[in-house]
Amino acid sequence: MKTPREIKLTIDGKEITALEGSNLVTVAQQNGIFIPSLCYYDHIDPPLGTCRVCTCNIDGKTGPACMAKVKEGMEVEIEQEALNDLRQAIVEMIFAEGNHFCPSCDKSGNCDLQHMGYEMGMTHSRFPHLFKEQLIDFGPKRMIIEHNRCVRCLRCVEEVKTKDGHRVFSFCNRGNKAMIGIDYEKEAELTETEALNAMDLCPTGAILVRGQNALPFGDRRFDLKSVVKTPSLVKEEEKKQQHLEKKTIATISLAGCFGCHMSMLDIDLGLVDLIELVDFNKSPLTDIKSFTKRCDIGLIEGGCCNSENLEVLREFRQKCDILVAVGECSIWGGLPAMRNMIPLEECLEEAYLNSITTEDGEYIVPYHEDLPKILDKVYACNEVVKIDYFIPGCPPSANHIWKAVKNLLWGEQYSVLYPEFKYD
Repeated sequence: MKTPREIKLTIDGKEITALEGSNLVTVAQQNGIFIPSLCYYDHIDPPLGTCRVCTCNIDGKTGPACMAKVKEGMEVEIEQEALNDLRQAIVEMIFAEGNHFCPSCDKSGNCDLQHMGYEMGMTHSRFPHLFKEQLIDFGPKRMIIEHNRCVRCLRCVEEVKTKDGHRVFSFCNRGNKAMIGIDYEKEAELTETEALNAMDLCPTGAILVRGQNALPFGDRRFDLKSVVKTPSLVKEEEKKQQHLEKKTIATISLAGCFGCHMSMLDIDLGLVDLIELVDFNKSPLTDIKSFTKRCDIGLIEGGCCNSENLEVLREFRQKCDILVAVGECSIWGGLPAMRNMIPLEECLEEAYLNSITTEDGEYIVPYHEDLPKILDKVYACNEVVKIDYFIPGCPPSANHIWKAVKNLLWGEQYSVLYPEFKYD
């Protein structure tokens, strides 16, 4: 066999020496350059090339880096505004197409897709969530297959096999009906360790092993430190400002759990300093029910599930110069939006007609002209009005929220630490 020769290529203008024919993603990683991917494994050859998250410019042409072998004089561009936006759009589409409820997912913190969102600074998806109703397969002996989260990367198809070499997973159907199938008999032959390896192999929470609970924050792979960037998503610059002009803040909780407001109060004694800089107008924190003046910034928690939510949100848009969606529920519906996968009629029947009641015979869907009308689904705030900024998290930390608010109101520079930038 011919020994590979050393060649030179450039990645973002940096000259690199590598062995001819090596995979571009591997070469980049060996030189401390991050190329995101959800499907690439260096020992699968030919590469799967399914996710396209690793798209780069290679010798002037756009294509997946995982499918490229390095050669003499190759020129690669990764860090380019248009390419960064393209890769982020792909990740956003994957989030929007699947039902990725990070706060309720056992894989949260160990999820490659979630991690790609963190590294790209994704605060929301520009695409509407589809909320497809797909099968959750409880049939396997050790595993639960959550098809809502599957991104069809094919890692499990190629890598998960029994001791005698038979595949446990397979690719079924075509087009937008394509899905991963599992052979129950072959899955039953796997050891507990092999089942856990399959779960770790999956880049999302599509493969779960029964009895394996979510790990606590701090023990997960992607909790504390970015593997590709400096710890801050915003360039850190210490800047003290004197004689800050007092501003007015409004807040509201729509279809949410009020957790983001509780997080705001976690600033503890810092709230004393904050009150010297801001007035709270219409807000549950002050119990002021109506706007008494125009506000500099409005913080919205929760999505829109009924007609009253719509009316309140539109009023906030009219009365606030800057409108900020805070938390997962306001950004894309969050946990309340789990009902979007079920027809509204079926949802109401289950909640009021088929459930246990403390009042004998009171199996009735409540209706009164004074009750807000329930919408056909839970809507993200940006589907109703223009949202200027997004602060993701469930809930985002107090420091994260108030650093962002101080930046928007007074231009105070700040750093979002990696442990603060979370979707769960």
